[in-house]
Amino acid sequence: MEPKIGLALGSGGARGYAHLGVLKVLEDEKIPIDLVAGSSMGALVAAFYCSGHDLENLYRLANTFRSKFFVDLSVPRMGFITGEKIKQFVKLFTHQKQLEDLNIPLTIVATDIVRAERYVFTTGPIDVAVRASIAIPGIFVPEKVGDRLLVDGGVIDRVPATVAREMGADVVIGVDVSQVKRNAEINTIYDVIMQSIDILQAEILRYRASTADVIISPKVEQFSGKTYQQAAEIIRFGEEETQKAIPAIRQAIENWKERQSVDEK
Repeated sequence: MEPKIGLALGSGGARGYAHLGVLKVLEDEKIPIDLVAGSSMGALVAAFYCSGHDLENLYRLANTFRSKFFVDLSVPRMGFITGEKIKQFVKLFTHQKQLEDLNIPLTIVATDIVRAERYVFTTGPIDVAVRASIAIPGIFVPEKVGDRLLVDGGVIDRVPATVAREMGADVVIGVDVSQVKRNAEINTIYDVIMQSIDILQAEILRYRASTADVIISPKVEQFSGKTYQQAAEIIRFGEEETQKAIPAIRQAIENWKERQSVDEK
């Protein structure tokens, strides 16, 4: 009997390109991914991967992606970017699928800013779920879904390992790409907001034990969350760190099998 393996892809802006490197190495090592939970940029990458795109195409897309694909400026009230362009982009590349239609089960995490609680999407339009999950507070206008006002999933759940566990994963691999850059260069409101969120999330993680069996932390803190033109380098860090984690992942799988054998006796 094989365990159900879940992947929890965390937030981090452009640093989330490293998730592609993680997926590539897991595929190469024949480690199956049975389900995915994604937060913010992790949700965007997961949506494309779970909808059936192969990694070669996703690598190519990452290397040509630019911020102009999602920047549609508004008169600031609750955010500078309306987010309609990114919804159209996601809808196009996921073939207008619903979450429940994906090849690999995917749950997307957002934050309900009014109720101050986590909100998870398990069904419905992928573009709406991703748009909500990437809505960086102060940058994107929050996504309104029913009576909820939703912002970036990373605000409440940087690496949604608990969500992957709740989806039924026996072994959870978490990917954290939001490490704080010390002595960062702060020049814009985006820099202020992203650095503040990174610091806040880092403090939260210090006091909240991860439920992941293995955490992969690509060394991408030197990159800004908006450096979309450095995709190839960021992806490479994801590949390298995942390769180092393969023995720990295989051990976690074996540990689960051993527990199952004991339970069956």
